[in-house]
Amino acid sequence: MSVLDWIGADWGTSHLRVWGLAGDRVIHEAASDQGMGKLTRADYEGALLALVGEWLPEGQGTPVIACGMLGSRQGWVEAPYRAVPCGPLAGPLAVAPVRDQRLSVHVVPGLQQHSPAADVIRGEETQVAGFLTLSPGWDGVICLPGTHSKWVHLSAGEVVSFQTFLTGELFHLLAEHSVLRHSVTGWDEAGFRVGLAHGLERPEWLLSRLFTLRAEGLLDGLGPAIARARLSGLLIGAELAAAKSYWLGQRVAVIGAAPLARHYADALAHLSVPVSVHDASTMTLAGLRAARAFLQPSEASCVR
Repeated sequence: MSVLDWIGADWGTSHLRVWGLAGDRVIHEAASDQGMGKLTRADYEGALLALVGEWLPEGQGTPVIACGMLGSRQGWVEAPYRAVPCGPLAGPLAVAPVRDQRLSVHVVPGLQQHSPAADVIRGEETQVAGFLTLSPGWDGVICLPGTHSKWVHLSAGEVVSFQTFLTGELFHLLAEHSVLRHSVTGWDEAGFRVGLAHGLERPEWLLSRLFTLRAEGLLDGLGPAIARARLSGLLIGAELAAAKSYWLGQRVAVIGAAPLARHYADALAHLSVPVSVHDASTMTLAGLRAARAFLQPSEASCVR
């Protein structure tokens, strides 16, 4: 069996995913729902050990390279933001306090900007770095759809600017906790396309269009699957309209999980934007491999 050299971790608000690696090759993989939103600072080490404890050899701490919300002010250890323009990764990495001497945890810092609007990234910078590692010399825009969608402008290997949209979070709040919650279940692809067109063409009508979903359900028998898909389309369409300065005249790489990433890519292709789709986990792992280069040689090794 291959010997574990290091561990990569993607620690989001709602989930934790880890990979055990021998060099660049994944030999273990695990995940849990122990995201930052469920943990106090004292809980992080236990949540990590619950997934990786059986992988760890005795002796010197196995390096763990982690990105995401464990580096936030409310996380395990704060990894201060770096100001753009800058490369997506740089050292030194923040070091988390651990009691178990089999672990040595290092956290990737996020990115910040103050203008044209205040914004922050934490976790996505690692996906961006992974994409650049796999596509050296690439210039353009990266779209990272999700709970908080990110649009990132890259030039000469640096993040020039970025913009965040609460599209995914707003969809969840509206679908689960608003007056629309009784009207939106299931999925209908044609309904998504209708909502997308409405959101793109008249984003200023978004708030009114949202209530129309409820009214059409009551008065015209609009099915809940169509309504849910139209809700998603409306929000993504409004996001694309607001992000026009990012994608217009640019090539765009969408990094995310299916089917959401494909919805964004199809919408951009319809707008004649050159677009490609890339798996989020693949880019994260490639970025964590790149971040490992910022460890000191003694930190990057472990007892065999």
